[in-house]
Amino acid sequence: MSQQVKSLKVTLVRSLHGQGARIAASARGLGLRRPYQSVEVADTPENRGMIDTAVHLLAVERTG
Repeated sequence: MSQQVKSLKVTLVRSLHGQGARIAASARGLGLRRPYQSVEVADTPENRGMIDTAVHLLAVERTG
């Protein structure tokens, strides 16, 4: 049996302008470049850490 990988839909709801380098790097590491851009990422501890760093700029939904 194959195990289904859980995923998260992450949307950048605020601009990265004026944010610290660590926060901007976390958002970019998730693949987010522009406001209101959405990406789907795997639900891994690494991605969760990047989301937690920039949580005040993001909207997160569980998709899988």
